[in-house]
Amino acid sequence: MSTAAVLPPDPPLGTALGVVAGSGRPGPSRIVAPVGTAYVDVGTLAAAQDGPHPSLLGEPDLDGLLAAGRSAWREVWEWLTSWLTDPERLAPYALPQAGVVPVLPFTVADYVDFYACEQHATNASEIFRPGAGLVPNWKHLPVGYHGRAGTVQVSGSPVIRPTGQRGPGDLGPTRRLDFEAELGFVLGGASTGPVAVGDALDHVFGVVLLNDWSARDVQAWESRPLGPLLGKSFATSVSAWITPLDELAGAWVDPPARDPEPLPYLLGPTDRGLDITIEVRLNGERISTPPAGELYWTSAQLVTHLTTNGAPIRPGDLLGSGTVSGARRDQRGCLLEMTWGGRDDFALADGTTRIWLNDGDEVSIVASAPRPDGSRVSLGEVRGTVTP
Repeated sequence: MSTAAVLPPDPPLGTALGVVAGSGRPGPSRIVAPVGTAYVDVGTLAAAQDGPHPSLLGEPDLDGLLAAGRSAWREVWEWLTSWLTDPERLAPYALPQAGVVPVLPFTVADYVDFYACEQHATNASEIFRPGAGLVPNWKHLPVGYHGRAGTVQVSGSPVIRPTGQRGPGDLGPTRRLDFEAELGFVLGGASTGPVAVGDALDHVFGVVLLNDWSARDVQAWESRPLGPLLGKSFATSVSAWITPLDELAGAWVDPPARDPEPLPYLLGPTDRGLDITIEVRLNGERISTPPAGELYWTSAQLVTHLTTNGAPIRPGDLLGSGTVSGARRDQRGCLLEMTWGGRDDFALADGTTRIWLNDGDEVSIVASAPRPDGSRVSLGEVRGTVTP
């Protein structure tokens, strides 16, 4: 089912923030904005040019900025966007990419992965329980599980094939390693109780691309009745660059029609999706284009439902959307769906076939979204290579 083709060039990366470290930067790790083949030292720029919140932007990570809240985020985004339109003015503050590497830009406080895509939930149900349909609660609330913050890693980090129980008396490296193409929502500010849906987006700093690597044989065996645990917790990769929510103003869309209507606490004007088109590439070849605009549950609903029992938000909380999938086979966001549980392989342009990931395979997830002027903007890539 290969879709090998000459791919159009990815649109330019929009205003985004990340952190780099290495021998090519002055002092400790630095908050930067990627521009072309350079990284703009945002903290030094803010200090020299009377930018907003220079002390926060001069920190070695984004933790302080995430804690500062929505008004500070918008100030920084508006100021930085105005500067990025004039690359010549940025030259004194640019770090060459040689000698520096992007690192995880914030401390992950908690990681919760949801199951927000109806097509993915429907496909998974049919694969594991043919004819059973969606579980009764799925259209009433955003289903999710609590992941391990300590195994969230930045794009480019290797993905070591995990070991786990694959069945009774069977311990060994997973034979069914999979990717999951997702959106990740990076939260900030703080709450000490429930967050109303109308206020939920005030806590969403921005969006990353997320790959929730999955060991399907380990996951299937351990998830009876609870889970997943080891089948998911070994690695979750996120893009190095966070796209601020304000940068995606042209991407808002209405969510799909819902039946039954969600409870009132999940409804309001902020209940809107993001029209983000994802591309999954395996060893450089595009194999899938999941449409994130069709997610059944939206980012505002995820935040509100997560906190409705009183659970607080901490700066650096990360929410995954769950696998994004569309109706067609070439829109499915994981191999579980693309191969229908391992039943059907698919061919790559090099003549090889896949059911699950091989050692040495590189999975890259990219995405773009519309701007208000009709052009498109890229989100930061998330990439990982499987190692034995």
